[in-house]
Amino acid sequence: MLERFNAALDHIEEHLDGDLAPADLARIAATSEYHFRRLFSALAGMPLSEYVRRRRLTLAGAEVLAGERTLLEIAVRYGYGSGEAFARAFRAVHGTGPGQARRTGAALRAQPRMSFRLVVEGQSSMKYRTVTRDAFRITGSRARIPIVHEGENPAITAQIRGLGRPALDRLARLSAGEPAGLVSAVVHLTGSREEGTEVDHWYGVITGPAAPEPDGAAGADASYDGPGAPDPYESLDVAPGTWAVFQAEGPLPHTLQHLWRDVFTQWFPSNPYAGRPGPEILSVRPSADGATASAELWIPVEHTAPGRPGA
Repeated sequence: MLERFNAALDHIEEHLDGDLAPADLARIAATSEYHFRRLFSALAGMPLSEYVRRRRLTLAGAEVLAGERTLLEIAVRYGYGSGEAFARAFRAVHGTGPGQARRTGAALRAQPRMSFRLVVEGQSSMKYRTVTRDAFRITGSRARIPIVHEGENPAITAQIRGLGRPALDRLARLSAGEPAGLVSAVVHLTGSREEGTEVDHWYGVITGPAAPEPDGAAGADASYDGPGAPDPYESLDVAPGTWAVFQAEGPLPHTLQHLWRDVFTQWFPSNPYAGRPGPEILSVRPSADGATASAELWIPVEHTAPGRPGA
């Protein structure tokens, strides 16, 4: 049964920019339309029509931000007879109109693609925005660490503690770009994201592409010789491009790790973007007691062909 329902979900994805008849979905699922609608609502927690609407407006939102089509073309592509009707539906899902979203790069809500297993994935929305920016530089400390999927990563903890508070304060004052303040950045050395795979982990700040380079090390402030100061800082030049920016808030460190997981297991398969080379940047603002935090995750992406979600 679930196999047939997943085939019906595949059919939805293939026809989001065209005709989509519930009777066809019921036929794929080998059941009546009435039963299909009822079972879908019970499994998904929302009516079939609402899920289709959210998925269409998720893809429409990506096209609005990409700027490759006019707003009217996007409206017609996803089944809206007028720009006004499209704007009303867009605002109901994303909280802002398509024109304003295109002008300001506003944060949009993505409805992940669902799949039926023993549990339903993609039942909650993910808030994201896209940012296109010029080249910049990450300045700070670099360490080779293993990926840890759950719980504290001791290697990252040791790297940060090894810098020392005076050096961290000094480094924070070098921040000259978004996201502001001290950030973590992960550079994947292979295509694997399995636990234990080694990556380059940077802890530092975003600086401009022309940061000073004393003693041959870009971005260093070698005049500072206080306790724990990096001697000197290292730097990583980052090419211009587009970034998908995600927000989360909750207990540490699980909220951060689950955000990373959900981006790659739910958001990418459900949206017309693909990953591109570049560091994945995490900005964390812990609570006073350090138990919770608000976070912003920057993932380098490129827009793919409409209707073809990336990974």
